[in-house]
Formats: sequence, structure tokens, C-alpha cells
Amino acid sequence: MLGLKLPTDPRWVNIVEKNIEEILTDHAYCEQKATSTAISLIVSFPEYTELVQEMVKLVKEEISHFKMVHDKILDRGWVLGRDRKDDYVVQLVTFFPKGGSRTTQLVHRLLYAALIEARSCERFKLLSEELEDQELADFYKSLMVSEANHYTMFLNFARQYGNREEVDKKWQELLVFEAEIMKSLGNKETIHG
Repeated sequence: MLGLKLPTDPRWVNIVEKNIEEILTDHAYCEQKATSTAISLIVSFPEYTELVQEMVKLVKEEISHFKMVHDKILDRGWVLGRDRKDDYVVQLVTFFPKGGSRTTQLVHRLLYAALIEARSCERFKLLSEELEDQELADFYKSLMVSEANHYTMFLNFARQYGNREEVDKKWQELLVFEAEIMKSLGNKETIHG
């Protein structure tokens, strides 16, 4: 369903289980960045009314997810650690050339967002199936559905605002590029790394 070209090695969950505090901190910041992305799309493309309406809903949902993760951290007696660079996203956003028309820029940002959500969904599914901590496994299962919905929403907006054939071609090329990035990741207790 997600179209990812390289699935995460299930052994990644073993890395995560050795440092649950780290994955929760990283996850909290992923939710915060997703909120920021939605706000940025509103600010950058206010003339796309349907997109703006959906991004307002997404801001509310993503910030509620941030709170849910933050509450998990606090429930375990920890505090939210500091944010760190997301190597996955840093590498991913180098794929499309900078510039182009506003529409092209929008489509590229939507495709990046769709892929980040797709990878998050895939990782959440793995956590829901493989974590020994049943509470966290159930938590990730509940979030997995949201991520899948976000992925399809962003991809559908890209197809709506761009030329469908061209968008689908770019999407396939981006998926191949992302698979190459993933070959060097999967060795840290982070959502994307």
C-alpha cells in the first residue's frame, strides 16, 4: 500500500527496545515537525483553500500526537530530551532541485511530506507488531492509521495540484531515491533513522 521500495529491517525494533526514552523523544519531535510543516504549507500557499483547511485539521491532530508522546515520556518518569537533526529528512529533501514555479514547489513539498508520513506509518506498524512493551505496541498501532491517512492526503493533494502523470513519475523516482537513503539508516533508535 505504501509503495516503499525498501522495507525496514525488523531488527531495527531490537535497537529501539534498548532505548525507549530515545525513540519517544525522537518521535515527539517528529510530531512537532509535522505540525510545523502543516503551518508552513498554510503560510506559503494560502491561496490553496482546500489545502489550508486540511492543514488546519492536521496541525490540531499532529500537536495532539505530540502531547500524547510527551505524556508517555512523563508517565515513564522522563523529560523530553533535546531535538536533534533528522538525517533521513536532511538527505530526502535534496532530491528535487530548488526553485521552479510555485506549483512545482508545492508539489515537491507535498511529495516529501507524503513519503515521510509513509515511512513513519511503516515504522509504526513494525513497532506495533514487534515491541515487547504491549502498551507502546498498542500506542503505535493507533498512530499507524493516522500516518497512513496523512500519506494518502499529501499524495492526493500533489496529484490534484500538479500534472498527475508527472507527479506519479516524480513519486516513483523519489521512492527509489528514498530506498537508497534507507540502506544507510535503520541503525538508530529514531523514527526515521
